[in-house]
Amino acid sequence: MELGNISKPTYGPGPEAPESSTPGLVTMAQGFLRLVQPNPLPVELIGFGESQSEFNREDIRELLLYELGFLICAAIGVLFIILVPLVGCCFCCCRC
Repeated sequence: MELGNISKPTYGPGPEAPESSTPGLVTMAQGFLRLVQPNPLPVELIGFGESQSEFNREDIRELLLYELGFLICAAIGVLFIILVPLVGCCFCCCRC
């Protein structure tokens, strides 16, 4: 293993993204994630490395607004988990 010049290292190009066998699915997943979460994480609200024990209401509101897309997707998922078996049961039991 060659270390090279430790005091003055030379850096090569960064790692490349791996090629995918399903570029359509990758594009669709990235498009969905950009649709659900278009804004970057507000790191200044979380305060990594600081000893902040409390959040004020405005910080919590802004974080919930940041997570709104994921919260809506989770609510729709729970709704489908409850409604699909219920509608299927009603369809099978009450075939009028």
